[in-house]
Amino acid sequence: MSEKPSLSPAVFSILLALVDGEKHGYAIMKESAAQAPSTKMGPGTLYGSLDRMVADGLAEETGTTDDERRRYYRITRAGREALTQEATRLRSALSALRRKGVRPEVTI
Repeated sequence: MSEKPSLSPAVFSILLALVDGEKHGYAIMKESAAQAPSTKMGPGTLYGSLDRMVADGLAEETGTTDDERRRYYRITRAGREALTQEATRLRSALSALRRKGVRPEVTI
């Protein structure tokens, strides 16, 4: 797997939402807000990111709609690889922080 640039918070959040299966845009937006409240995104950010992700091969539109307005998306193999690589990068960054004595706050 070749080294790729880190994912933006929006792309990371969208890919994470799609790992469980295909979803429509509003469901992606709701799950993203629940898993990372600091990464709330509006429709412009969501659909702009999804359009770029489809063009980059990280996600694909399934073409399945439950009405004329809902488009469904799913993660691709390249999207899973990018998400795995980002998780590895984040784990390395967290390890470096811990080695330097920086401890993230944990709130539950």
